[in-house]
Amino acid sequence: MLVAPSILSADFGNLARDVRAICDAGCDLVHVDVMDGHFVPNMTIGPVVVSAIAKAATKPLDIHLMVENNSFFVDLFAPLNPEYISFHIEEEKNPHRLIQKIRSLGIKPAIVLNPHTPAEAIEYLLEGLDMVLVMSVNPGFGGQKFIPTVVEKIKRLKVLRDRINPACLIEIDGGVGSSNIELLKEAGVDICVAGSYVFGADDYKTAIDSLRA
Repeated sequence: MLVAPSILSADFGNLARDVRAICDAGCDLVHVDVMDGHFVPNMTIGPVVVSAIAKAATKPLDIHLMVENNSFFVDLFAPLNPEYISFHIEEEKNPHRLIQKIRSLGIKPAIVLNPHTPAEAIEYLLEGLDMVLVMSVNPGFGGQKFIPTVVEKIKRLKVLRDRINPACLIEIDGGVGSSNIELLKEAGVDICVAGSYVFGADDYKTAIDSLRA
């Protein structure tokens, strides 16, 4: 299990400190939530702040776009050389074109599924993806409770993934912690995003190790 702490739950007054701390604690990716106040009812950070995060991080960035006009935001963040850029299938009218664009920039493309969006919605896009991010809460805010019905969707997605593109990773985001990590691993999750669970812990390394174990 790879662990990608979400900086949405970090102390933004000490963001560089917290980013360095999770990297030193052994995280695999730094998950960055970008919200525009239109696709979701919240706003977070732009390229200036993410650039500062990139400078502080010693692990690759995993940028999750929760925005309208995905292509515009891809252009904004591509110069920071993230490992992944993920976009919501619910918002994108030309997903295949955007997948090709992200890959042409030397970045691994990923698609996000909201809790209500079935795995089958991206069946014909899976071949071109490096990752699928499954939301287990409604996007927009940290600290929400895990939606249990998402587990069955992950199982269906794993069947599709194994048949079409076994190299594509499955990531989960929302309400992840020690109480459900084993269930998620058994369902087929490869990467877990954890915000409150990691940043709310007394010791980041202990929290990250508990998810990985």
